[in-house]
Amino acid sequence: MNQLKNIAFIGNSLPRRCGIATFTTDLQQAVSKSPARVATAIVAMTDHGHVYDYPPEVRLAIADNNLDDYIHAADVLNAGNFDVACLQHEFGIFGGEDGDHIVALLSRLKMPIVTTLHTVLAEPSLGQRRVLNKLVDLSAKVVVMAEKGRTLLSEVYHVPADKIEVVPHGIPDMPFSEPAVAKAGLGFDGRSVILTFGLLSPNKGIEVMIDAMPLILENRPDAIYVILGATHPNLVRDQGEAYRESLVTRVNDLGIEDSVVLLDRFVDKATLLEFISMCDVYATPYLNAAQMTSGTLAYSFGLGKAVVSTPYWHAQELLAEGRGVLVPFGDESAIGREIASLLTDDARRDAMRRHAYQISRPMTWQRAAERYLALFSQVASENPACQPATRKNIVMRRAPALPEPQLGYFMSMCDDTGLFQHAVYSVPDRAHGYCVDDNARALLLSVSLNGPGERLLPEALTARFASFVQHAWNPDEKHFRNFMGFDRRWLEDKGSEDSHGRTLWALGECARGDASPSRRAWAAALFAQALPTVEGFGSPRAWAFALLGLDGYCAASTHDMLAHRIRLTLADRLMDIFHRVERMGWNWFEENLSYDNARLSQALIATGWSAERPDCVAAGLKSLRWLMTIQTSPEGLFRPIGTDGFTDRTGEVKLFDQQPLEATATIAACHAAWRVSHDTTWKEEAAKAFAWFLGSNDLSLPVVDLETGSCRDGLHPTRRNENRGGESVVCYLLGLVEFRKLSRASGHLSTFDQRRALTA
Repeated sequence: MNQLKNIAFIGNSLPRRCGIATFTTDLQQAVSKSPARVATAIVAMTDHGHVYDYPPEVRLAIADNNLDDYIHAADVLNAGNFDVACLQHEFGIFGGEDGDHIVALLSRLKMPIVTTLHTVLAEPSLGQRRVLNKLVDLSAKVVVMAEKGRTLLSEVYHVPADKIEVVPHGIPDMPFSEPAVAKAGLGFDGRSVILTFGLLSPNKGIEVMIDAMPLILENRPDAIYVILGATHPNLVRDQGEAYRESLVTRVNDLGIEDSVVLLDRFVDKATLLEFISMCDVYATPYLNAAQMTSGTLAYSFGLGKAVVSTPYWHAQELLAEGRGVLVPFGDESAIGREIASLLTDDARRDAMRRHAYQISRPMTWQRAAERYLALFSQVASENPACQPATRKNIVMRRAPALPEPQLGYFMSMCDDTGLFQHAVYSVPDRAHGYCVDDNARALLLSVSLNGPGERLLPEALTARFASFVQHAWNPDEKHFRNFMGFDRRWLEDKGSEDSHGRTLWALGECARGDASPSRRAWAAALFAQALPTVEGFGSPRAWAFALLGLDGYCAASTHDMLAHRIRLTLADRLMDIFHRVERMGWNWFEENLSYDNARLSQALIATGWSAERPDCVAAGLKSLRWLMTIQTSPEGLFRPIGTDGFTDRTGEVKLFDQQPLEATATIAACHAAWRVSHDTTWKEEAAKAFAWFLGSNDLSLPVVDLETGSCRDGLHPTRRNENRGGESVVCYLLGLVEFRKLSRASGHLSTFDQRRALTA
């Protein structure tokens, strides 16, 4: 067995008031007190707006919404020579969408990870599923506390069986005792005590127990119901003490003030154990079946208490076969009858108590620590050099996600003029108006969605994009304008060469593939008017965009000889600069790499294939193959060229800011490369580029929100750009549709398992 020296626990920690904090602290203390003599430390999650006086065991605190803190914590843990990191996971305690900030920490760790899942959802949202699958991929083992958790991980999340361990919730190792002594000490001498403890919140079902008390009192007039626990901090923050006050009102309305006690206290462990010791029956009347673990249930059961509970998942397992009593959810009559029966049948209650105590001995914290230490030793031995790159490559081996295009956010970024350029977070920013670049991309998206297996944009929206492009055309200048203010006034007489070329690209594809015959004719006519202007351009990207448009236009207008001539001219220009700039180790068209890089390779591949120019295809593939080496991180992830001062051949690759534009261009170029070569390597490269959107990137954070289809504007060195502008959302959707086309063409989409299609 591997000799462990240093274990880190990541989770909430006392004195924060919550069950995860209690569990993390109890487990850390149990491991530190074990005969293994292992050093331990806690990395504590601190919720927004709170400060805690943490004990010395807490090595570091993380502000839950501060991504920089997570990254810093990874650096501290890596420098601390920890053998294993043990994460305590619960949705709601980590920052980011569905708590995905924790992925940024875990993906950077150099030691193996064991993750304890305190909740396993049977019906997760897309984001929750994505985060949990990420955690599973990054973890050497995942621990659940009930067999139901193992079943859900296997059936819902498809986690391999050998990766899952079931370790019951730990309990204090206390001697079996009668309640009388503790009752006297706490002032409940001579009463039949029913206890519920834990942080108060509406899902605990306290109202049901209060409503059951009159029935219990008919059978045991000396009964008293003790509700021990402070109101949940989140509830206090949002509603104050309104919930507790409603319970008091309920008690008063029933006239049972002398038989119900609400103790607004968050007690230490010694006091808690004394309260449990003095109760005759413990009640957990929870209202929700989907409760994987309950520390309050485990503690009461482990101290040998007769338990009456609703049948949530943990209770179903722990109290089965007569080890406790299960009653229907929300049924005050049933819970009242069962508690009254136990309080009036001393022999039955005592037998249940002794049985619970006897079979709970394997659940003590000492035994739990032994189980965890065995797991820690196993993963440390099996993963002696578990680098972040290794775990990231595990993630990359999974088939990339292929969600359906979600168009809600995209449509919210449009008004009756067209697609807005920018957003402030997810709110359209009218101050910056519109541009033909983004509306041309939107027209491209509309055409792309006119294909098998996709859902068309609303006709009115496609017509709006086409109208914007038409209005952008300046016949006096023979050029497209680009920028328009929110007041619909053009801010220039003509836009850039690149925006002109990109608009031609959209028109060419519209001429070939739009759903409307009339709009196809319009696009071809406007394309023919605007094409000759390109001959005077000097921008390689403008040539490339125009070539992509010519690929569509020439397929639709086969007899336009001028278009065919210009096509060959532009292709020759790209070939010429490629051969002139190409040197050993710099197989590119320019002396630098800037933006939309893969479009140059794509243009040559597409043109060479359609125009029967093998030399163009070869140059396009060569340049794209080289570009992919530049755009791949040492960990094997897609890493687009950043915009923070673009890269030239004499300098280092600029890593940030990374933008969706580059991932989309790469997917399309790789699709073109696969189409001409059927080399499966190109499918893999496209998959990596698409996975960048979903979180297989340098920050291990998703750029896209799968549920809304919104897409962040990119990645900064330590955080995401939370603005979600028009270019970003349309680029994500174009990349998604392109990748779906590639997947269909290669026979991948039809066999893709959507249930596992939520991480990459």
